[in-house]
Amino acid sequence: MGRRADHGAGTPATLALERAGIAFTPHLYDHDAHATNFGLEAAQKLGLDPARVFKTLLAEADGTLVVGIVPVTGQLDLKALAAAVGAKKAVMADPKTAERKTGYVVGGISPIGQKTPLTTVIDEDAQLFDTVFVSGGRRGFDIELAPADLARASGAVFAAISRG
Repeated sequence: MGRRADHGAGTPATLALERAGIAFTPHLYDHDAHATNFGLEAAQKLGLDPARVFKTLLAEADGTLVVGIVPVTGQLDLKALAAAVGAKKAVMADPKTAERKTGYVVGGISPIGQKTPLTTVIDEDAQLFDTVFVSGGRRGFDIELAPADLARASGAVFAAISRG
């Protein structure tokens, strides 16, 4: 696994990783315009164990936007996310707000290279794998990297924020 300049998918996420010297592998796939579960679509199209593919979700924790990164096989536990960031309550963020603050479109929101740096929490299960997959910044494009590198690139902490 390593950086490749010829992946043809220069996004704020890949540019941020390249600037930071963090190794990643780009994975392009043909996005189905009718797909609504973007993470499971990525797992299927790339032939991956869905437990290794993580989705990037935005929530408001006591009125502040935060990012939760959880396996596509699970759901974001809003109560656990709130606790992880020291808030009383969290609710899912409005998709338009998520797009405006991250600079990405829903279904292609990467936890890396967001327009506005946000507090980020990765589900601790990511640490079970040598590498995980997250959106590379657009639909049909995932990046593979080590969980510790994902945390470093996104300024994240690990916590149990997913439920089954």
